[in-house]
Amino acid sequence: MRVADAHNDLLCAVLYQRERGMDDPFGDFWLPRLRAGGVALQFLPVFTEDQHLGEGALRRALLMLEEAWHIASVHSADVAVVETSRQLADALAAKKIALVLAVEGSEPIGHSLGVLETLWRLGVRCMSLTWNRRTMMADGVGETATGGGLTALGVDAVAEMERLGMIVDVSHLSDPGVDHVCRIASRPFVATHSSCHALHPHPRNLTDSHLRAIAESGGVVGINSFGAFLAAEQPSLGDFVTHIDHAVGVAGAGSVGLGCDFMEDLLRIIDPILGGGLVDTENLPLIDNMRDPSDLKAFTELLEARLGAETACLVAGENWIDFLARALPAGAVESVR
Repeated sequence: MRVADAHNDLLCAVLYQRERGMDDPFGDFWLPRLRAGGVALQFLPVFTEDQHLGEGALRRALLMLEEAWHIASVHSADVAVVETSRQLADALAAKKIALVLAVEGSEPIGHSLGVLETLWRLGVRCMSLTWNRRTMMADGVGETATGGGLTALGVDAVAEMERLGMIVDVSHLSDPGVDHVCRIASRPFVATHSSCHALHPHPRNLTDSHLRAIAESGGVVGINSFGAFLAAEQPSLGDFVTHIDHAVGVAGAGSVGLGCDFMEDLLRIIDPILGGGLVDTENLPLIDNMRDPSDLKAFTELLEARLGAETACLVAGENWIDFLARALPAGAVESVR
């Protein structure tokens, strides 16, 4: 069974480690775990940390994108950055892990929409307008008290992304912002890593109406496995499956996938570098048997037992693969490389 994961911040961790002298943290740590989990397709988000906000955001994004291309070059026998549906098909046929470059939050864009085309030329194929904070385009879930949707710049950004063919991602966007995207989007849009508000009313989770809207657009919802989004107390692997099952019931079996958002190893790597003690890595709300990509193979067996073979296969990977086969440009695209 092929596995596709729409959110893993491993790029951030790898860049931190390589900047501090490690030769190949991707090959030493992440690649064996991705292979062990049966991962065939992996979204790689480019995230702007607080220390890089402002004019430093674009520089940091460019360094992280370069890290992705470095990984693809060093490990060309195992992974490939895919920019087109043809490249996706070729990578999968060759048993390589297809890497999809995504930007998490529009901080690298600032107010300059022309940067979107630059990022497109560098291989970015998906972007969310926000993380939890406010950007010039919209409010994230940490700013829900404003009641704001997209700004005028955000509306223009959605139109420009759709012109380019870049996928709009509504994960982390405030509820009014998701409503706004639902009204204006003319192409399928997605939520790469969100769970179900009906089961656990966390601000990061999507309402049933939003799940339906994403499905009706032709998009996919990647269900997040981070425990804080699954249950208020003692989240479990069963809670993760229950969120998937609920989303399937609301949005349909063809519109739900995985967006695992593995945080443990990322935070363990970054916290000491930032001085230590900023994150209580010993008491994160993680769920047993879903700690890193190597757990995904066993998880697909549990998913099959709960949802049946056909639905489990769709959710585990085929929905994201089929969606990208439709959403990515078919052939060669202009590139600055």
